[in-house]
Amino acid sequence: MNYLAHIYLARYSDEAMLGALLGDFVKPNSGAQFSPDTEAEILLHRKVDTFTDSHPVVLAAKGLFDGPGRRYSGILLDVFYDHVLTLRWARYSDVPLPDFIARFYGALDTHAGVLPPNLARIAPYMIEQDWLGSYQSYAGIDIAIRRISTRLSKNGDVMRDALHDLKRHAEAIADGFDVFFPELITFVESQRNERQ
Repeated sequence: MNYLAHIYLARYSDEAMLGALLGDFVKPNSGAQFSPDTEAEILLHRKVDTFTDSHPVVLAAKGLFDGPGRRYSGILLDVFYDHVLTLRWARYSDVPLPDFIARFYGALDTHAGVLPPNLARIAPYMIEQDWLGSYQSYAGIDIAIRRISTRLSKNGDVMRDALHDLKRHAEAIADGFDVFFPELITFVESQRNERQ
C-alpha cells in the first residue's frame, strides 16, 4: 500500500494518519518522540506492508509483470492500489475524498515541526502538488512512478517500463484489490484490537 491507503487505514486521528505516513520515513523505535497514536501507526505500517506483500492476491498480481520489471512490481502495485482506492472511495468512506485529503494535509502542516528531515523536505511538495489527489488519474500514477524511479540509483527506467504491464493488467489488478482490501481492513482492525 502506498501513502493514501496507509493514511486511510489510520483515519481515526490526525496523529495516527501522520504515523501511517511516517512508517515510510522513520525506523521503529528510532528514539523520536511521537504521540502514542503516531507511534502505534508507525509500527502498524510495517505489519500492513508485511500482510500486503504476502497476500495471495498481491502475489498473483506481482506474477502479471514480465521480465526485469517484476522486481519493481510491489512498488507499482502499491501506487496502483492507491489509484483503485480513489476510484472505490465511496465504498470505504462517508467522507468525500477531497475533504479527507485536505484533512490529512492540514495535519501534515500542523505537525511539520516533528517531521524527520527526509519527510519535512518533501511534505510541502506533497501538499502543493496534491500527491494524494493525483492518484485519481493515470497521469498521476505516471508522475508518482517517475518520482519514485528517480530515487533509484539505477534501473529507474526498468520501473517506468513496467508501467506497461500495470496498464495492461489494470482490470485484473483492480478486481484483486476488491478482494484484498477488505481483508486488509479486517487485519488492521484485529491488530488494533490486540493492542487495546
